[in-house]
Amino acid sequence: MSDGDYIPAGEATALLGISTATLYAYVSRGLVESRPGEDHRSRVYRRQDVERLASRKRAGRGAARGAAQSLDRGLPVMETRISLIRPDGPYYRGQSAIGLVRDGAGLEDAARILWDCGDRDPFSHAPAEDWPASVAAIVADTRLPPLERTLAAIPLLALASPHSFNASPIVRRETAALLLRQNAALLVGGRAGTRPVHRVLAQRWKRGDARLDTLVRAALVLCADHELNVSAFAARVVASTGAHLHATVCAGLAALSGPRHGGATTRAYVFIRESLQAGAVARFVSERWRRGDDLPGFGHALYPDGDPRARELLALLHAATPRPRLLDSVAALAACVEETSGQAPNIDFTLAAICLVHELAPEAALTLFAAGRVAGWLAHALEQQALGALIRPRARYTGRMPPAGDPAT
Repeated sequence: MSDGDYIPAGEATALLGISTATLYAYVSRGLVESRPGEDHRSRVYRRQDVERLASRKRAGRGAARGAAQSLDRGLPVMETRISLIRPDGPYYRGQSAIGLVRDGAGLEDAARILWDCGDRDPFSHAPAEDWPASVAAIVADTRLPPLERTLAAIPLLALASPHSFNASPIVRRETAALLLRQNAALLVGGRAGTRPVHRVLAQRWKRGDARLDTLVRAALVLCADHELNVSAFAARVVASTGAHLHATVCAGLAALSGPRHGGATTRAYVFIRESLQAGAVARFVSERWRRGDDLPGFGHALYPDGDPRARELLALLHAATPRPRLLDSVAALAACVEETSGQAPNIDFTLAAICLVHELAPEAALTLFAAGRVAGWLAHALEQQALGALIRPRARYTGRMPPAGDPAT
């Protein structure tokens, strides 16, 4: 097929009357074929696919079908003021998440922005360091994985919270701040306190390691929110029922645990480790690709030109790594995958790489994700509670129809 059969993103979005993010969603759903442009940094899109979609759009597809297709990274289904996804990364209320990382912001700073706190600081109140007895028993059980421990403890913390259902925006944000700190402490089996969350995690894993401290801070900020992802949507749905913030965090954690969401970090960790053990990385990747096996930690539907969050973290990891030879091997794997499949590393790969290079347990990658993303879940819950509307979509029935005749009595 000639180059004239492909058009740049600007022309494609103009023909379709859509945003760049929606164009990326069409690519991820296989509706539009895409390939690297001449400079290998941009992408071009098959004109025939774009024109076919434009024709269908003009003809009209019906509201019900359009709504159904929106559920998998398609057209937007609700409005939010919290975050925006652009090709250069997520923006939190108009501020670049990558810019915040470079300015030295921590998770608490990102949370204040996401929660629209203004001049008020919800983190000004120190949490109690001692857990309630029921929670302390769970924290002391070393057999529990981080997510399961946290999911078991947070409902019990709700019982001990006198402000669970308080409707005051100020109190809700203070409750959110307490939950963010408690969530991080539970994930690493420690105590809640006033230390920045990135230090709670980094010092629990490797006390006194400034390089890891910097990486954890950056990872938490970049994981804090990503628009209406699966776990954020789950949190919003629960919040729309009037449930307290503790319940919304549990909903987010439960959704994050799945292998297609936060659990993808573990799959990426195993993929990296297996590639290192294989020795011949190029052969390992090409054989997987020929078999049709997936490549965990690579590609992102909303970033066809590469996940900018991953690029930022990988740059930080290269700048301060304790094991340069191992990192060189990880970088070689990323280059092989990109050459073979055209897919660049995503945030899951980078979180896994941080943990592998710094000799952390595989579950530490998911812990990083969960400790950061809770800020976004709480932001979406606060926004949904302020709207006061129930999220209750309708389903289009496609099963067997009941027999004709009188309805059952």
